[in-house]
Amino acid sequence: MSIEVNGKIIENDEEGYLVNINDWNEDVCEALIKQHEAEGHREVNETARGLIDYFRQYYDENKVHPTMHKLVMTLGKNKGEHFHDQESYKNFLYELFPHGPVRVLSKLAGLPKPVNDVET
Repeated sequence: MSIEVNGKIIENDEEGYLVNINDWNEDVCEALIKQHEAEGHREVNETARGLIDYFRQYYDENKVHPTMHKLVMTLGKNKGEHFHDQESYKNFLYELFPHGPVRVLSKLAGLPKPVNDVET
């Protein structure tokens, strides 16, 4: 499986994760988002794009994916009054990505497929 971005073939596995995380850039991200949306998933909005950036930064710094718990504990607290508790932020993430926020965000961020139970 592969996608073409700016005349370059970018390889991804059968689930759509990049084979080489170093192939990721903003143009590849846009192609992955278009593919995601074309598959019938919800539109990727600015909040979701910010989460993609967070995943890239977190992975660069820690060499692991953030877990759902880490997302909720870190970002849920930064959302102010809109998310009055951690459970409401978790629900919000699942509204954006019903098929698993961590898995989908990892894919869109060009990261390897998470292998552990990261959605709890």
